[in-house]
Amino acid sequence: RRREREGGRRRRGEMSEFDEFEKQLHENRQERDKENRHKKKSRSRSRSRERKRRSRSRERVERVERVDRVERVERVDRVDRVNRERRSASRERRRRSRSPRRVLKKKPYKYWDVPPPGFEHITPMQYKAMQGQIPATALLPTVTPDGLAVTPTQVPVVGSQMTRQARRLYVGNIPFGVTEEAMADFFNAQMRLAALSQAAGNPVLAVQINQDKNFAFLEFRSVDETTQAMAFDGIIFQGQSLKIRRPHDYQPLPGMSENPSVYVPGVVSTVVPDSPHKLFIGGLPNYLNDDQVKELLTSFGPLKAFNLVKDSATGLSKGYAFCEYVDINVTDQAIAGLNGMQLGDKKLIVQRASVGAKNATPTPVTLQVPGLVSTQVQMAGMPTEILCLMNMITPDELIDDEEYEEIVEDVREECSKYGAVKSIEIPRPIDGLEVPGCGKIFVEFVSILDCQKAMQGLAGRKFANRVVVTKYCEPDCYHRRDFW
Repeated sequence: RRREREGGRRRRGEMSEFDEFEKQLHENRQERDKENRHKKKSRSRSRSRERKRRSRSRERVERVERVDRVERVERVDRVDRVNRERRSASRERRRRSRSPRRVLKKKPYKYWDVPPPGFEHITPMQYKAMQGQIPATALLPTVTPDGLAVTPTQVPVVGSQMTRQARRLYVGNIPFGVTEEAMADFFNAQMRLAALSQAAGNPVLAVQINQDKNFAFLEFRSVDETTQAMAFDGIIFQGQSLKIRRPHDYQPLPGMSENPSVYVPGVVSTVVPDSPHKLFIGGLPNYLNDDQVKELLTSFGPLKAFNLVKDSATGLSKGYAFCEYVDINVTDQAIAGLNGMQLGDKKLIVQRASVGAKNATPTPVTLQVPGLVSTQVQMAGMPTEILCLMNMITPDELIDDEEYEEIVEDVREECSKYGAVKSIEIPRPIDGLEVPGCGKIFVEFVSILDCQKAMQGLAGRKFANRVVVTKYCEPDCYHRRDFW
């Protein structure tokens, strides 16, 4: 009966409850599917918009960075181009400005070892060997930095012209830059301290200095005071051992003694007169200098006179010396202690110079001689890699930039012949300030050996008509620019 009723309803077109439920469920499912498709499309569009936004942002950043890089490169290129153009223009200006000056003006300091008039025929090494020798003529005029010849002035001389040559003394190895007044004051004070002054007033009347050749002449008021002043031979003045001699044109006066009758304590004469107590020391290594040999000899007692014989051409020791002790009683002890002693690769020969060696059995003596360096003659303190060159330039020559550069080039070129040059310092003057080391040249070599070679080669050379004076400089002071 129920089936009949349902069949009747279907025939009438009426839906059952189950069909209505099925229909409603289907519609709901379609609605949900539609909503889900809409949500998916929305999320997809959102993700697409976000990707596009991020992409545009990255592109903007990359574009800005690309522009920055291009601008930086262009800026660097522009600066480099400007610098190159400036350097090129500067070189061109220097070339144009230098060319006529090099043709029209020949600077004397560009050339080393320019001989003075009358010495053009000798070589630079021969001229260097002549430095410090006693001249056969009177003092030559001193050449000022401006090129003017000035005759040295002196204190008015009182005394007979007949005895003038007997009242003059030659003084060699004087300190660099010493003045005539300082020399006169020093010798006047020494004469009074040694009680050699024979009257009131100053014994020294006049001083003449030749800075070019590093010597001076003293003129005394009396012949006897002149003779007694010979006792100061070897005296230390401002760190230099003075060499005192008679001038070449000296003529002994009849009845007058030629040698001093006094001994000044602490002064070691450089002339060893012939006497029974004069010692000959042979077999010395030629790398020993005066101070080192004297250190060896004074271990037995103070010296009265000492002379290390040197080669006049090279300045090196010939390997032998002469000396005399203040106390003649230590002469035999020195012979016994030093004769036959092994020093380096040589054996010493020590004996009396006048009567030969006495028969004595050498006794072993252990002596320490500090500062022995077997490769080089030591000068001006302990060797370092810094060389100080003096008496070569004046502050006025360092003001002009071109002149300064040419001086640096000349010094570097000459010093490079002796070894590798690491740096060069030439302090320049500054208006209103006292510049340390102004007028000096400091050269730093790679090694101490190169510096020693340069010192031996440059000392005594001529630069701008001046005699080159050298010394070593402490590396710490050099790097701190402490050039005092």
